[in-house]
Amino acid sequence: MPCKNIVKIYDVDSYYHIYNRGVEKRKIFLDDQDYSVFLVLIKRYLSHDSCAVRQGRTYEWLAEDVELVSFCLMPNHFHLMLYQIKMDAVTKLLRAICSSYVTYFNQKYGRVGTLFQGNFKAVKVNSDEYLLYLSRYIHRNPADYLHWEWSSLVYWLGVRKADWLNPHRLNGLNSDEYLDFISDDTDYKTTLDQIDNYLL
Repeated sequence: MPCKNIVKIYDVDSYYHIYNRGVEKRKIFLDDQDYSVFLVLIKRYLSHDSCAVRQGRTYEWLAEDVELVSFCLMPNHFHLMLYQIKMDAVTKLLRAICSSYVTYFNQKYGRVGTLFQGNFKAVKVNSDEYLLYLSRYIHRNPADYLHWEWSSLVYWLGVRKADWLNPHRLNGLNSDEYLDFISDDTDYKTTLDQIDNYLL
């Protein structure tokens, strides 16, 4: 029987919570360069500028097929919230990013074999209210989430902007309202168990 949340991505105009971790729970990001490379790979496929062409090679441009809404990269796992516009775009994006990252990681650290614990996991999110709570869950993964460099929180709070990330698709709160929302420990704890159940 397949593991829960290992799914084929069929639905268009749908939000998905994507996540995966290192095989045997090992770290997949060992230094700042590793985090940066993973984000560069995301930009390669989703940026609207010319960065899709590197060293004479053209990569598949997916910015009109799928949008990144939020993300958080942690030492041994990652979370992405994606909005799929065209069929199979999430699968194309994740396969491209993860295969390139594994190649980079293995070459850098002199290793062979798989890095991630199987295929990425995907949860389709049908509730608009749940989407906002999920964004909080993603952004609050790090203990020091307000100062964690490798998440989309600074973009949601308006500190940074990027054409490869679209928090405005979901976030209707201004920066102060969203900061109050994610900082609400009582409300966060009441929804944490519910979100964790989706990930099991």
